[in-house]
Amino acid sequence: MIPDPRPGILDIKPYKPGNPAPAGAVKLSSNENPLGCSEKAAEAFSRSASKLHVYPDGSVLRLRQAIGKAEGIDPARIVCGAGSDEILQLIGRAWLGAGDTVLQSQYGFLVYRLVAMQSGAELVSAPERDHRTDIDAMLEAAAIHKPRVVFLANPNNPTGTWVPREDIIRLREGLADDCLLVLDAAYGEFVDDPAFESGMGLVDQYDNIIVTRTFSKIHGLAGLRLGWAYAREAVIDILNRVRGPFNVSVPAVEAGIEAIGDEAFITRSKAHNARWLDFLTQHLRGVGLDVTPSVCNFVLVHFPSTPGKTAEDADRFLTSKGLVVRDVKPYGLPDSLRISIGLDEDNRRVADALAEFMA
Repeated sequence: MIPDPRPGILDIKPYKPGNPAPAGAVKLSSNENPLGCSEKAAEAFSRSASKLHVYPDGSVLRLRQAIGKAEGIDPARIVCGAGSDEILQLIGRAWLGAGDTVLQSQYGFLVYRLVAMQSGAELVSAPERDHRTDIDAMLEAAAIHKPRVVFLANPNNPTGTWVPREDIIRLREGLADDCLLVLDAAYGEFVDDPAFESGMGLVDQYDNIIVTRTFSKIHGLAGLRLGWAYAREAVIDILNRVRGPFNVSVPAVEAGIEAIGDEAFITRSKAHNARWLDFLTQHLRGVGLDVTPSVCNFVLVHFPSTPGKTAEDADRFLTSKGLVVRDVKPYGLPDSLRISIGLDEDNRRVADALAEFMA
């Protein structure tokens, strides 16, 4: 006999990551950086092998200073974690409990649901419009359900769409003062539009905003699990009270310091992504598929309901060609597939394969 867990724990469906690729197949299911990571970061990781017997600095001061320098923000307002996923979990631990409500947009990142359920809170989803966050719907839902925390991925996974700065301000202004707005900007580095606001500039303007970021995407350190958040000092103080004392490893600290400062690698990654994002979007539309406009390192592709041409059929066909993409049924998108941007040849292969499938 084992003790029963808290009510609701057994109702949680564990997060299902992108399918792994068997030997010889191409993995386009997890939005990883196809260029790998910064050589400087890889070298720093290797050098850290001599320090593995030593506990890391619990405050990760050098890493926070490197992030602060790269982003032009105050290191004292930064907290780091084992991926931005851990930061989201810490937010749930600090601010959510039974009877509370979490608000997200309709196709919000699956971890938001996990955070709510682990905390005993109720999750409410506001409907999107054309796979874009509808701020009016979010505000209407907030007025009814009085959320304690609002999660907004900007840009959003799995849709790839984003919300301009003026709409984020409108959302924050329309929420209660005691509601925490979490801006998840995991893909923020890919966006160059001047109307985009990752949220860094809003932290000085509002008390109740947390911005989360990750090293998993453009920096290519998904395997190390490293993320961070930026907020007012009082918010960061609360997060520091609920995180583990050594939650970021020595190799992650050393690699992260080099990655955040390697502007050449970041620029190369953005250029590669922009080129092939446009290629894949135009090519797939050209063969009759609907593709949601994306600013991220993936595309959300919608398939017809015609037997033999469905998303499930396409997934099987691509798998038979050695191409592994992401089934997004858990997001409530049974007629769609999410396809990550890969290396040059990978992108051509998936484009040609879907052209053959649609023909």
